[in-house]
Amino acid sequence: MKRLCLLLAIAFAPAAGAAYKCVDEKGRTHIGDTPPVGCGNVMMYEVTRSGKVLREIPPTMTEEQIRAKAEEDARKKVEAKLAAEQKRKDTALLATYSSEKEFDVVRDRTIEPITGRIRNGQERLKQIDKRTKKVKEELEFYTAGKSRSSRKDAPPTMLTSELERLETEKANIGKNMEGYEKEIEELRAKFEVDKQRWIDIKLRGSGAASA
Repeated sequence: MKRLCLLLAIAFAPAAGAAYKCVDEKGRTHIGDTPPVGCGNVMMYEVTRSGKVLREIPPTMTEEQIRAKAEEDARKKVEAKLAAEQKRKDTALLATYSSEKEFDVVRDRTIEPITGRIRNGQERLKQIDKRTKKVKEELEFYTAGKSRSSRKDAPPTMLTSELERLETEKANIGKNMEGYEKEIEELRAKFEVDKQRWIDIKLRGSGAASA
């Protein structure tokens, strides 16, 4: 506590022959060898006896003002961070692509492996449908009473298990393919955004150069 008081005293200690001066909210002037009470809410100045301003002392902030300033500082910090990140991305875009066409080339090259997985999935679905049809026909042989004994025999567990496995695999492939389609859409959108950003940067650069 003593150390804090000492620091405050040093901070507000006027230079030799100096004084504190302010004009309050009502237009009244206050002057003193120590900060006048009426200067708490307005800008205060440390001045020489001749009136020369040595330094400015901002008014004491309220808790609300302190909180508002902290929020504003935090907002500016976030904005500065976002601006720096955007600058980094812009620099990377300019270093990676030299023309609009390159975006389309890289996009298609990136998407191709995904479309390959979709094609493989489609082929596998055809095989599953073909095998499923055959398994169901075999199951019908038992459930419809078409066996040689002319009675309804219980279908082999092997067939029913295989049918379940085929249906599960088909559902999983369908789900995977939906994910692949979504991934392609997201990639197309990302490349389009990057391309438009690249164009904007180039246009701004051209404008600055012509100016």
